[in-house]
Amino acid sequence: MRAALASFDWMPVLHTPEQDLSFIRDIVLPNQQVTIAEADNDIIGFISVKGEWIEQLYLDPAWTGQGIGSRLVEEAAAILPVVKLYCFQANSGARRFYERHGFRAEAFGDGSTNEEGLPDILYVRRR
Repeated sequence: MRAALASFDWMPVLHTPEQDLSFIRDIVLPNQQVTIAEADNDIIGFISVKGEWIEQLYLDPAWTGQGIGSRLVEEAAAILPVVKLYCFQANSGARRFYERHGFRAEAFGDGSTNEEGLPDILYVRRR
């Protein structure tokens, strides 16, 4: 997660590594369905889902473009008739990725509802 976030020059750094670890340990793992991608016993990415929401999707930047994110999204969304997620407007690579996977922009936000304060997009995929 930190490697992915650090690869974006537009992303503010809001949390320490310890705070990120606490978030994953105390919020994500106990409350969301998490699937990880591994290579050589290293975690190279993960997706977390809660209900019809993809809450988190991160890949180590060295592993993007190899179909890993596609597999994570397709597995997580396989049985869901509707899948929703938020994406930052500045994240052009993620926007292209989600749109290639059938997600459609349904609403554009000004950043007032996320802690980063960055404009975002609500993406929805319906079967």
